[in-house]
Amino acid sequence: MIELNIQHGGTIYTPIAEEGVTLEWERKGSPGKLSFTAMKDPTLNFTEGDSVSLRADGRGLFYGFVFTKQRDKEHRIKVTAYDQMRYLKNKDTYVYKNKTATELVRMIAEDFRLSVGTLEDTKYKIPKKAEQGRTLVDIIQSALDETLFQRGKMYVLYDDFGALSLRAVESLALDLIIDDESGANFDYTSSIDSDTYNRIKLTYDNEETGTRDVYAAQDGGNINRWGVLQYYDVITNPALGKLKADGLLALYNAKTRNLTVQNTFGDPRVRAGSTVIVRLELGDITVGSRMMVERVKHTFAFDEHTMDLTLIGGEFVV
Repeated sequence: MIELNIQHGGTIYTPIAEEGVTLEWERKGSPGKLSFTAMKDPTLNFTEGDSVSLRADGRGLFYGFVFTKQRDKEHRIKVTAYDQMRYLKNKDTYVYKNKTATELVRMIAEDFRLSVGTLEDTKYKIPKKAEQGRTLVDIIQSALDETLFQRGKMYVLYDDFGALSLRAVESLALDLIIDDESGANFDYTSSIDSDTYNRIKLTYDNEETGTRDVYAAQDGGNINRWGVLQYYDVITNPALGKLKADGLLALYNAKTRNLTVQNTFGDPRVRAGSTVIVRLELGDITVGSRMMVERVKHTFAFDEHTMDLTLIGGEFVV
């Protein structure tokens, strides 16, 4: 049971939507996206910038704003709405010191008039950072990545029904089980072609000595197996050079594993960043652990709610 509302000025409309209302979330860098087609209705009047909300069984799933209206000859209106995360695509320059990622999110939200909800304390104070001409979401993600390297703790930034929220991954754990009885199709891919590195090389241009300092870490065993897969970056804080190199190696020195699940039973609690329990037999691979939702697409059609999921991580036994 879904409820779709559009507010234009002081008037709230409940449009009749064609079957196939979709809600999509990604864990990094993208706003929540709601798509639907409103049926012809002479009383319906709304414009870009108007607020849109979606509830399922009384649970608030999406609150955002109309960004695109597309009409056809039948006067149906195809609508695309995004949540507040869309405004983090703005670009700006931030130079800051001794701030946590939480404090950074709060500062940016205040600067751009964004509403905030639960912002968990990430605890790690970033000594100094200069971000020039980057998107706000990239500036925040850079701070979250550094926090991950330093604390080994991952956080997810998302819009929770109209409020920017920052939560640790473990706070988003669900008791949902994806198994062979979930009514879904599956596709599993393992790869060393993307986001896999067995050698880390970080450099710092030392103005005092006139030399380029190098901070490195590598896994000789995986270099023998896969060849050299090198991650390279220039750093601005040499005090954290070796620590960052070791942290990056721990994070990226492994195969990437992706499991896509199509048409499984829908659960309105599932969003990008959630973890779910996966128990699947995939030929010669067995999955039996928690996996993180990298992307999710909810579809509401014909009184049914289904999900397409992209899952990452987990333990795989050959």
